[in-house]
Amino acid sequence: MRRINVVGTSCSGKTTLARDLSRRLGVPHVELDALFWGPSWTPVPTEVFRSRLTSALEPDRWVADGGYAPVRDITWGRIDTIVWLDYPMRTVLTRWARRTIARIRSREEFWPGSGNRESVRNALRRDGLIWWILGTHWRRRRSFAAAMGTRADLRWIRLRSPAEAARWLASIQPSPVSPATTDGPSASAQNR
Repeated sequence: MRRINVVGTSCSGKTTLARDLSRRLGVPHVELDALFWGPSWTPVPTEVFRSRLTSALEPDRWVADGGYAPVRDITWGRIDTIVWLDYPMRTVLTRWARRTIARIRSREEFWPGSGNRESVRNALRRDGLIWWILGTHWRRRRSFAAAMGTRADLRWIRLRSPAEAARWLASIQPSPVSPATTDGPSASAQNR
């Protein structure tokens, strides 16, 4: 596993798992959401997103999280492994609720310097994340299941629960690379 893409529906825990995996392997973490979103939750132009992602994925080894279809040719053109968090809807919705409440209370930015913070208004708006999850969860599951059949050239790791993901992560041998390698900013932070 040299170039890994962690995918799954929104709020499945892609970023957390990818960050933990990148630390364990001693490789950069690339967060696609951080490359895609500009201030005030405005998507950056597609050409900017593609350029940022191409630059972020230049190193020989990394862990990226996110499954943006418009740039999948870039991401999947370089990966050797896909880690698919295929969790039940109830797990994803529970994670959405916990994460949203915690972020509303803390007022923490999603990505330092972005100004993007969670709010009650943002969480409940008609085009908000909860509606996105409800509208895309099953479609993404079908899409990734189909991709498993058509992309047999990739190593697929399908994890169906947080407990299964934790066991899998614990089974990964830590990299002998010094911890200083992974303490710096993630590739996503470097490309904003």
